[in-house]
Amino acid sequence: MHLAPEDRPRADATATCLPNGNHREATIAANQQDDAEARADSRAPVDRRRIPASAGESQWLAADGHPLRRIDWPAPASPRGSILFLPGRGDAYEKYLETLEQWHRAGWHVTAADWRGQAGSGRLGKDAVTGHIDDFGIWVDDLAGLWAAWKAETPGPHVLAGHSMGGHLVLRAMVEHRVDPDAAVLTAPMLGMAGPPLPLRLQHWVAKLMTRIAAPTRPAWKWSEKPGEMPASRQSLLTHDDDRYGEELWWRETRPELVMGPGSWGWVERAYASRRVLDAPGAMEAVTAPVLLVSTSNDKLVSHDAVVRAAERLPRAELLAFGKEARHEILREVDPVRDRTMAAIAEFLDRTAPPQAA
Repeated sequence: MHLAPEDRPRADATATCLPNGNHREATIAANQQDDAEARADSRAPVDRRRIPASAGESQWLAADGHPLRRIDWPAPASPRGSILFLPGRGDAYEKYLETLEQWHRAGWHVTAADWRGQAGSGRLGKDAVTGHIDDFGIWVDDLAGLWAAWKAETPGPHVLAGHSMGGHLVLRAMVEHRVDPDAAVLTAPMLGMAGPPLPLRLQHWVAKLMTRIAAPTRPAWKWSEKPGEMPASRQSLLTHDDDRYGEELWWRETRPELVMGPGSWGWVERAYASRRVLDAPGAMEAVTAPVLLVSTSNDKLVSHDAVVRAAERLPRAELLAFGKEARHEILREVDPVRDRTMAAIAEFLDRTAPPQAA
């Protein structure tokens, strides 16, 4: 019978019940049992519709007292290191339970958090579904504070990972020297918007104009004909995997607070402003940590070309590029794409953030 971590006997508790001289042998036996169960766990499918028993949900308070929802998988007895994962715009960590659980099974202490103003971390706009932010710097401040607290309480090496907007903000925090990861993994990072290759200054000017015409908190694009209902074409932008896409819809029905639709015009304008921070001469070139970029030329939401340019600018960047076989949510793609991505991430971290000596 498999025991959940909280039900499993602790090695030190077992050892204290044995005669003197058997403490080390009992500890080794207990660790071997834990390792065997961990190996069995690593082969078991992940239930994407359940918070794993090994994980705990809580809140972290930002410097101004705003609560951010987080989830943690505690470090195993012999930790591989720690990964802090940040999702994309309109995302929630529930969408990535499969990936987070697999990293934990591989020995990592794993933490993920929602961005302020989305999923379980409240709202900043005028309604419950439009994603708004007054400035991306607020999110960078939140990340820097969470990073400092999290790094102090978790085993190294320390890795930052982010998807889409999360990847953008992770990279910006690195550019501004607000975080110091041993390595970073960015999947489909929002380093540019998909669409016509217009000059960034022009795109930013149009967005500024739109924030002045009317309230910057209003939606910047249409969601669907029926408010709150997913557009029929949405999956074609995100993933080829019907089941994984369905898990997101299930979580949104189960936890209505996760529902989010379009970004606001204020979000769009601040996104362009933040991109100009990254595009500034010398910004990416000053990032010293190794960075793995995972992108697809088939992305219809963020610019693959911008990711390729970033790979050329970052001194220690590596790029894993996909084509028509992958859409935007690479970590939630069909198994051949996702398995290749997870293997590449593991290999990258083994080289760039190896386990620390005991």
